[in-house]
Amino acid sequence: MRLLIAGVGKLKQGPERALCTHYFGRAEALGRSLGLSPLAVAELPESRAPTVSGRRSAEAEALLTKLPSDFAVVCLDPGGERLSSDAFAETLAARRDSAAAPGLAFVLGGPDGLGGAVLDRAVLSLSLGPMTLPHGLARIVLAEQLYRAMTILAGHPYHRG
Repeated sequence: MRLLIAGVGKLKQGPERALCTHYFGRAEALGRSLGLSPLAVAELPESRAPTVSGRRSAEAEALLTKLPSDFAVVCLDPGGERLSSDAFAETLAARRDSAAAPGLAFVLGGPDGLGGAVLDRAVLSLSLGPMTLPHGLARIVLAEQLYRAMTILAGHPYHRG
C-alpha cells in the first residue's frame, strides 16, 4: 500500500525539515518489507484568501488535487480519534490487509484547519492530541508515528510502549 502525506505549509530548511526527512526515510526503508511503501510527500502553500472560510475552502481544493482518487484519506484534525501507537499500527495494518484502496493519504490542513471537502472524503479523522501544535511539528509527529507503527508491525525493539 502506497502512503502519501499531503500538507498545507512548507517546512523550511533546518531542524524541522531534517527531523521530518529522517523519520520519513526510516519509515520508507522499513515500509518496503511491510508492504507500506513508497511514501511520498506533497507540500502546498497556504491560501492568501481574506477569510477563514475562504482559506479553508481554497486549501481543501488544492489538497484534493494532490490526492489520488482511489486512495483512502486520513485527516489530521483536533476533533478526530485519539489512538495509541499500537492502535494506530493496527489501523495501518488493517487498511493494508483489506486492500480496499491501493494507498492511504494523510492530510494536514493549514493554520485554519481543514475544509469540509477534504473532511468529507476521510475514512478516518485522527487527532495527535488535545494540544495545538505548529504544523511543522505535527508533520514530524506524524512521521515519527508512521515509523513507530511500522516498527511495531515488524516486531522491532524501537517501540517499548
